[in-house]
Amino acid sequence: MNTLPLFILLIYALYEGLLHAFEADHILAVTNIVSQRNKIFPALKDGIFWGLGHTSTIFLIGIIMILFKVNIPDSSFSYFEATVGLMLILVASYRLYVFFKKEYSGTVHTHGHEHAGENGMPHIHVHFRNENLHKASYGIGLVHGLAGSGALVVLVMTQIKTLTSSLLYLAIFGVGSIIGMTLVAGVFSVPFSKKLINSRWIRTTLVLVSSVLCFAYGCYVVYNNLTNG
Repeated sequence: MNTLPLFILLIYALYEGLLHAFEADHILAVTNIVSQRNKIFPALKDGIFWGLGHTSTIFLIGIIMILFKVNIPDSSFSYFEATVGLMLILVASYRLYVFFKKEYSGTVHTHGHEHAGENGMPHIHVHFRNENLHKASYGIGLVHGLAGSGALVVLVMTQIKTLTSSLLYLAIFGVGSIIGMTLVAGVFSVPFSKKLINSRWIRTTLVLVSSVLCFAYGCYVVYNNLTNG
């Protein structure tokens, strides 16, 4: 394969990776992650970790199928898709659980300090810390990489004949996915940023709507793949 067609194919891989990130199941999963943030920057990092996990799975399946010539039956990918649907259900359920449990875990301690007219009286302070969601984002991305990975790898195998070019295609597709998911995480974290939206009622509504949609779509994916698989 000469340089120009390969270059065009790699640009297409980057485009497909970006576009892939904006699919409904990806948006719903990531929204349920970043809705636990109140700042945009941590949400962007969640998107990066999600993209890294997604790319890891696709690259692993690609190596297995391309390098070791392993043929994974199409029926197996229906179960992969169903697993992704189950994950969406679990993500939505856990998000609702965390939401109703105040979203944050806190530690309580006492220490003495002086106020005007007081002598170092002890006060109780509750310090809240946002849960570390980066590992969870990576894990969700790993599972999500199962969805559509088979079709992608088969497409690459039929279009690209060399091992190096095939793996390069998958890697650049992964880069596109990482960029796309970072954008998705950033955009969909905006409504949950306290700097932009201070209304507790609006934030509560957004959390409930995003979680219910994620749960419902997960049920649809599971049903569709198990009944037709």
